[in-house]
Amino acid sequence: MSANVEAKEYRLDGLKWLLVVLLVAAGVVGNSYYSDVSVLYRVLALVAGGAMAVFVAVNTAKGNAFWGLLREAQAEFRRVVWPSRQEVNQTTLIVVAVVIVMSIVLWLLDTFLGWLASLIIG
Repeated sequence: MSANVEAKEYRLDGLKWLLVVLLVAAGVVGNSYYSDVSVLYRVLALVAGGAMAVFVAVNTAKGNAFWGLLREAQAEFRRVVWPSRQEVNQTTLIVVAVVIVMSIVLWLLDTFLGWLASLIIG
């Protein structure tokens, strides 16, 4: 796609974002105004309005870029090699053991330095 076609395609982005804001505001005001109507109908109306707002937002340059980022993140998430349950348990035990050993080492160091300070101070 050439830059000229993209510029024409996204030239009304300001109006699209204004429409998104108006749809969200209409949802907020409508939900408050029709508070006596069943919650089910209000939720359905909010979901429909939200879907319209998302559709309009995705058709802007920034919305399209964000949608592409979400698709790339989902693809990257699928490529992650997750550890097995055994690996998770072993790693957790190693971390717990290191924490315990380091806490004992630091406690001994603190005790020794406190004893040394008390010898110097008197």
